[in-house]
Amino acid sequence: MPSWHGLIIEAMKAQDVRLVPYVPDNVLKPLIAGIEADPFFTAFPVTREEEAIGIVSGAVMAGMRGMALMQTSGFATLPNVLASLVCAFQLPVMMIVSERGTLGEFNPGQAIVCRTMRPILDSMGIEHHTISRLDECAFIAERAMKQAFATKWPACLILSPLLTARPQ
Repeated sequence: MPSWHGLIIEAMKAQDVRLVPYVPDNVLKPLIAGIEADPFFTAFPVTREEEAIGIVSGAVMAGMRGMALMQTSGFATLPNVLASLVCAFQLPVMMIVSERGTLGEFNPGQAIVCRTMRPILDSMGIEHHTISRLDECAFIAERAMKQAFATKWPACLILSPLLTARPQ
């Protein structure tokens, strides 16, 4: 049976997404491990989400495709860099966000960011898709990347705990 992280890796390869800066995250651990184990990718940890977005933005300007990985709470640091760099210069920066703040979350800070993340993305016109089922994972991931690169506009894949909390 395929795994959500395996399907996302295959979609990234199909869209030639090679550069993957990430902020370490327990939910994304299997995705990060798979990416780091594959010589197709150049992946490395960063200290802040804005750093990951800046690195991917620079890579895009140099003709390379990249994806920044983070969790919901880290997204809260991004509105300025998304508005003043990514959207202002129409850069097809891809993001994957592991969703926290819902479905039994214990941390009120996570819940607040979870409630504000989608409205922030909407206000900037950034496409975002929440993946909650394994059977839709490959389709949504590959199509969102394909659209971002074709339209030269950022996009965000939000990984629901309905997808990531299931045993693999």
